[in-house]
Amino acid sequence: MGAPEASSGDHVPDDGFVAVAADDELWDGEMEAYDVGAAEVLLVKLDGEYRAFDGICPHQSVSLVEGTLDGATLTCRAHEWSFDARSGAGVNPRTACLVRHAVRVRDGQVLVSRTPLPATEPAH
Repeated sequence: MGAPEASSGDHVPDDGFVAVAADDELWDGEMEAYDVGAAEVLLVKLDGEYRAFDGICPHQSVSLVEGTLDGATLTCRAHEWSFDARSGAGVNPRTACLVRHAVRVRDGQVLVSRTPLPATEPAH
């Protein structure tokens, strides 16, 4: 079963963001994957803030939503690569990192950018 798909009617054409979830859909410490166009995006809620990343582990292309989120540590189920879910930075190995997407909350909806952020740009 694939990730829930963001409706094309939810796309905000002027700024490249797509509504993927209601603002109250995830509790702190939860994550969910959504199809945004042709890509799977992982949405994580920590400390009341949303973060979004490409939903596929950079190691062997396993869906990260199948892994675990323990505090701020996201661990892939396949080979236990782990990442800081606040930033996407690699924990093990440190050289790995997740591709981030900008997130906005507007009118009770969580919006995720279709386009990943450059590696040096802040997510908020």
